Amino acid sequence: MVIKTGPDRPVRPVRPGTGPVTGLKSPYNRTARKPLHTFITSATSHDSRPLLLLSKLAALPASAAAGASASVPSAAAASASVPAALVLGLFVHEFFEIKIAASSDATVIVVGASLAIEAESLDRVNIVLPGQQQLLVSEVANASRGPVILVIISGGAMDVSFAKTNDKITSILWVGYPGEAGGAAIANVIFGFYNPSGRLLMTWYPESYVENVPMTNMNMRADPSTGYPGRTYKFYKGETVFSFGDGIGYSNVEHKIVKAPQLVSVPLAEDHVCRSSECKSLDVADEHCKNMAFDIHLRVKNMGKMSSSHTVLLFFTPPAVHNAPQKHLLGIEKVHLAGKSEAQVRFMVDVCKDLSVVDELGNRRVPLGQHLLHVGNLKYPLSVRI
Repeated sequence: MVIKTGPDRPVRPVRPGTGPVTGLKSPYNRTARKPLHTFITSATSHDSRPLLLLSKLAALPASAAAGASASVPSAAAASASVPAALVLGLFVHEFFEIKIAASSDATVIVVGASLAIEAESLDRVNIVLPGQQQLLVSEVANASRGPVILVIISGGAMDVSFAKTNDKITSILWVGYPGEAGGAAIANVIFGFYNPSGRLLMTWYPESYVENVPMTNMNMRADPSTGYPGRTYKFYKGETVFSFGDGIGYSNVEHKIVKAPQLVSVPLAEDHVCRSSECKSLDVADEHCKNMAFDIHLRVKNMGKMSSSHTVLLFFTPPAVHNAPQKHLLGIEKVHLAGKSEAQVRFMVDVCKDLSVVDELGNRRVPLGQHLLHVGNLKYPLSVRI
């Protein structure tokens, strides 16, 4: 998935056939038990060099890209013989990597972790790029003539704040640990043959979070008295590298709520305690929770010319009672949109199940007052009253 694009402009693919494209692999992988390139080789080739598909994909039409496979020549030969060559800085000195990046129209750098430092029964001790990868990325990016695409291979989050704030690094892709077709998948995204629609599964924290928060403290909510910042997108209030749900495609997508209530009235019995006293919330175990549901209809429009799948994440922010979460995911829907087309997405919201929070005593309650629904940059107020 793409989690960064250039400043003040939509993400754009590297167009094949326009000039040399440099591909660099971090030297960290020479000592890994399971090198990164194990995960990004061709399904039809036994050559284990990373991103071997990119050089051929650069010269192929989109219709032929998916099944391409070939061995990669030496760096010097590739840059001289392929119109949009992928020059691999594989097991070479850093000065050579910087030199070829400085003469290329675009640079692809593949970094990350491996099963040597993160696996079952093997936890990472930090969340920064292993070894000298950060230094390598920074020096190559700063020397590069054209845009730099950083590909991160890892099972979890990495603190890549340095790359996020580096204007020379125009795109960042996180690809997990891809399988045998991973090289083709990465290449198809980089060269614009596929429009990405993935979203981050977790919040990416800065390294300071790991250094300052004890692993044994499992409290979800923040505690200002001790400086504890909380956990997960629901309660963490500190700075993030990237947030849960982040993700970018090649098309801008607009959202508009076309049907949703602005007010939800909760029916109460005449003798209910909240009719005679002011209540901040209602217990979900009461009779009033039966058949309390409504639909939200959302229009999703692809503003670009390229077909795209789009992941719609519906969040809500409850009123500030019971130390409630700052937001909560209500639903996920996936929709495919042709270029310049639109579709409607429907969410069903159960008031007592979906709009409730857990109070200080561990009881689930529905806050009364103004809730806020949001999808992307769209926000929609919803009032829940008796």
